[in-house]
Amino acid sequence: MAAVRAEPDEDAERVTELLPGEPVEVVARREGWVRIRTAYDYPGWVRAGELEPGDGSLPGPSGGDPLEEARAYRGAPYLWGGLTLSGIDCSGLVHMAYRRLGRLVPRDAWQQAEAGAPLADPDPGAVAVYAEPEQRPDHVAFWLGAGRILHATGRDGLGVVEEDEPAPLAARRVGFVRFEPRDSG
Repeated sequence: MAAVRAEPDEDAERVTELLPGEPVEVVARREGWVRIRTAYDYPGWVRAGELEPGDGSLPGPSGGDPLEEARAYRGAPYLWGGLTLSGIDCSGLVHMAYRRLGRLVPRDAWQQAEAGAPLADPDPGAVAVYAEPEQRPDHVAFWLGAGRILHATGRDGLGVVEEDEPAPLAARRVGFVRFEPRDSG
């Protein structure tokens, strides 16, 4: 696993992670760093020595429920830019729940909000989207129904939890989306 940084610097913001065997496109090289673009179209910088040789691959499409996949991360600690049980963030949880089923959805909350089909009447498994007024979305969570969510939160060291939607978060909810299944043909 390799940290993907916003800039070619160890102190730069960690924006996501490369998982073992993940395919990437090499865009540029600079002083021991490689600018990459992931299979889900996410740019960033990794140390050159952290890239694995080969073409890489992602899991093929499979049946399953993204919500159940997300539940496998319950108890994982919160980590900005994380994608694993060792640490994951809110949009990483949504991304990985779908990715484990062979579906690529965008990496960041605002990208997920734009890519999903809006829902007026969410059912369990829909993705709740949160934002400050006049700002782009900055948090996502799986909707469980009856006012409950499953999400990764840094609040009070909780990590990935199922809980009643906290009132401050509910006040910021701007809608719900769902990612349409891929055509099988």
